[in-house]
Amino acid sequence: MDYGHRLEFGSFITPSAADPEVPVALARVSEAAGLDLVTFQDHPYQPAFLDTWTLMTFVAARTDSIRIAPNVLNVPLRPPAVIARSAASLDLLSGGRFDLGLGAGGFWDAIEAMGGGRLTPGQAVTALEEAIDVIRELWDTSERRGAFTDGRFHRVHGAKRGPRPAHDVPIWIGAYKPRMLALTGRKGDGWLPSLGYMKPGDLDRGNAAIDEAAESVGRDPREIRRLLNVGPLAADPAEFAERLAALAIEDGISTFILAGDDPRLLQQYGEEVAPAVREIVAGVRAERGTAAASSRSAAAVSARRAGIAYDDVPPGLHAIEPGDFGYADVRSTYMRGGAPGIVLQPDSPAQVADAVAFARRHPHLPLAVRSGGHGISGRSTNDGGIVIDLRRLNGIEVLDEERRLVRIGPGARWMEVAAALGEHGWALSSGDYGGVGVGGLATAGGIGFLARRHGLTIDHLRAAEVVLADGSLVRTDAGTRPDLFWAVRGAGANIGIVTSFEFEVDEVDHVGWAQLAFQVDDLAAFLEGYGRIVESAPRDLTIFLLAGGPRPGQPQVVQLYGVVDSDDPDTIIARLQPFAELAPLVQQSVQLASYPQVMANADLGPQQGAGEPHSRSALIEHITPAFAEAVARMLASGAIPFFQLRAVGGAVSDVAEDATAYAHRSANFSVVALGSNADRLDAQWRTLAEHTTGMYLSFDSSDRPERIGEAFPPATLERLRSVKATYDPTCLFRDNFAIEPA
Repeated sequence: MDYGHRLEFGSFITPSAADPEVPVALARVSEAAGLDLVTFQDHPYQPAFLDTWTLMTFVAARTDSIRIAPNVLNVPLRPPAVIARSAASLDLLSGGRFDLGLGAGGFWDAIEAMGGGRLTPGQAVTALEEAIDVIRELWDTSERRGAFTDGRFHRVHGAKRGPRPAHDVPIWIGAYKPRMLALTGRKGDGWLPSLGYMKPGDLDRGNAAIDEAAESVGRDPREIRRLLNVGPLAADPAEFAERLAALAIEDGISTFILAGDDPRLLQQYGEEVAPAVREIVAGVRAERGTAAASSRSAAAVSARRAGIAYDDVPPGLHAIEPGDFGYADVRSTYMRGGAPGIVLQPDSPAQVADAVAFARRHPHLPLAVRSGGHGISGRSTNDGGIVIDLRRLNGIEVLDEERRLVRIGPGARWMEVAAALGEHGWALSSGDYGGVGVGGLATAGGIGFLARRHGLTIDHLRAAEVVLADGSLVRTDAGTRPDLFWAVRGAGANIGIVTSFEFEVDEVDHVGWAQLAFQVDDLAAFLEGYGRIVESAPRDLTIFLLAGGPRPGQPQVVQLYGVVDSDDPDTIIARLQPFAELAPLVQQSVQLASYPQVMANADLGPQQGAGEPHSRSALIEHITPAFAEAVARMLASGAIPFFQLRAVGGAVSDVAEDATAYAHRSANFSVVALGSNADRLDAQWRTLAEHTTGMYLSFDSSDRPERIGEAFPPATLERLRSVKATYDPTCLFRDNFAIEPA
């Protein structure tokens, strides 16, 4: 039987300790010969051999593309929880180039001499099955709880999960006897015997046993790759190829691993034998109409959500489904848990257009567009819908050195942008957290640490390329589609998907980076003082305020943090000194730092948000006594654990109210409150809202219809509805502060 797998070829190298460079050199020969895989036997009790795990790690560092695997790992002498961590670590360090072959044991006298326990053949199979369960449980980071398995020989009780491998590491099992073959069918990703240990008919009987066991647990037997260790079956490369091709066509073998330490043989195997086998098998498959094996298991396919034409995803567009290995890393965002039906990850504007076309064919489904996944307001995940994830569009390049003109992809993170611009002595104001994606912030506004001196992020935008709802890719700037350019700056998520931004950035040297904490007895008075100082300060000062509810028996602590855009210590201290007169300082840190150092505050790894964030946002011109008292009462209620004021004003107010879709330019402060209970948050917020006007849409998670009018003044909203009618008349982009077309 031919299972339709892609053919692969590897080498099986002796981990000889006589000359440690030899197995490493043979691995490099294997890679140079074009082989897919290099494997090493694992006999920890053999003093003439290098430790296999150490050798594999060293080989991974000395090679670039070839995959690496043990053939097979001696589980009785390697605790499975440690195997899980080691395998994941090596896979991460090698860029996803590690595969895992496991064996139940054997050579029990030697294993016992090394401190391992002696097992009967039946016990060894049970122990291996339990080991596989432990390994897979620790690799599963989709849950936050500790890992628990309760086997007879291997168990974990509350072990921390992770790290997660870089790719879905297959587990191959070295099996010959019925129980091991059945285990392979139930839980293995591959069968890895050696031809030299087999009798005529063993391959056929082994395949049948594996297939039967797979079907008994609802698996498709084609999910299980059939590998085979072979020797040089013929001196003539053509004859060798014919024999391997027969094994592929008649016995379903798809990975042939050549045992031998002759570099000339390995070279001939990769350069002559392997291509000939592929050619023969391809011809037979074409003649027979053999279907290619699916890349997804039956379990993965069963996890698909209703109403999505998964087989209709355009070729080449990377898609992640609920049953896929990478789904746990893309389902949720920074603060929101999600369960999308499919996540599309385009790597070019053309693929963004393909993703948009796929979304148009599913008008009944929610559609989320994600850049970094930190949007509190933006629904960059959903339940059962489509997510277009732009992380692969993350380029950063200089277009014009003299003009300081740069092009940045929507999937880049601001920490990465700051580092790239910092090499030129430049910066672009960009929020306060380096993990935020460019796309969401650069279409909403961009209130950051340089705002009072240099304006919003959108104020530096000079052009953008946008995929519209109809799939067309257009360029927009002040002279080309000016209505679109106006809308992109403040309401871009409603109009299309920006695939690249062109910014004119600023020269920014070292800055004063301040983090101050105060013990506050009169919160209202402190808030008034903060507002008064910020408004009267030179524009080089941009300071944010952060407060929470008072804790019983503990003093109220308020934090100020932000930037003085100066590299002069005296200027920095002069700007900060007025704050020190408001209340006693309980902690302070003031340092000269580059802007990239200020923004290097993020973890760019997978996001595991849970639940639904509840946040409210507003803008305010002045911190009046009435507003300050309302804030103090709100925090005293205990319903608001997070309250923030962000300084705006200054250069932000220099831009005309109608110049961009971000209006409310006269505001000096942005107001944000987060709570764990939406009803309590709203009840407290109502007492505050009467003192505010407008809203910064990035920080409001509510679905209230009136929020649209709060975010956009009447004239702005009317113009936006007209633009929406032109570029997205059917409201394809409707899941992020959706504006109805005129």
